[in-house]
Amino acid sequence: MEMESHKELLKEVFGESSSDSEDYDPPNKHIGDPIPSWERIEQINGLWLCKDFLSPQQQSSLISSVLNEGWFAEDSHNQAMRFGDLPSWAVELSNCIREAVLVGDHVSDSTDLATSNGGMGSCLFPSDLLWREPLFDQLIVNVYHPGEGICAHVDLMRFEDGIAIVSLESSCVMHFTRVEEGSDIVEQGEKHSHTGKIPVLLTSGSLVLMSGEARYLWKHEINRKPGVQMWEGEELMQERRISITLRKLRQVE
Repeated sequence: MEMESHKELLKEVFGESSSDSEDYDPPNKHIGDPIPSWERIEQINGLWLCKDFLSPQQQSSLISSVLNEGWFAEDSHNQAMRFGDLPSWAVELSNCIREAVLVGDHVSDSTDLATSNGGMGSCLFPSDLLWREPLFDQLIVNVYHPGEGICAHVDLMRFEDGIAIVSLESSCVMHFTRVEEGSDIVEQGEKHSHTGKIPVLLTSGSLVLMSGEARYLWKHEINRKPGVQMWEGEELMQERRISITLRKLRQVE
């Protein structure tokens, strides 16, 4: 029943995945693996990647929804932020993320995986985050043109734990660097970090979840300058990239 619920939810949000309305293409489109497959980034606790969260058809529909908002009608506008009541497509995207966590396969070399319903260690998404309402209430959409990226940072402490990033269009490599022990990541975002960087390839339609250490103790960045975007010895072709980041505002006492 969970799998059927997941299929119907994604169909409602993004429409049919093919011309045949009876054949639904789930987010993970590998033959024999019809449900979302999650990969744990072993070096970073709390960092998970779902490479095929959205099919190409679902990506196209989501891109249309974003661009139809009119936020990027002018070339000088490359970022849109929304708080509180999010667009309906963003609310449904949040619902799809929750479903993907609930029904997804966990792929990892580790044998001590905990589910989202409890446990310690390398859980996919802690239950107190997964079942909060709303799951997310803050949205950032960024449009990156070739060569444009974002500097190393930890997301502001005004946001709660648990951050989701959906990537669309051009692939890129996001690098993670651990914050130095003792640095104040709240007020001192410019503090130096260890030089070791963990690369993660973000393909179009992929979803990244960050919680716990990944959210608070690791900076993330994307450097798209020529010659920097390399994966497995080859430079990635850079075109326009759209990222959708979903977060939850921390409640003010």
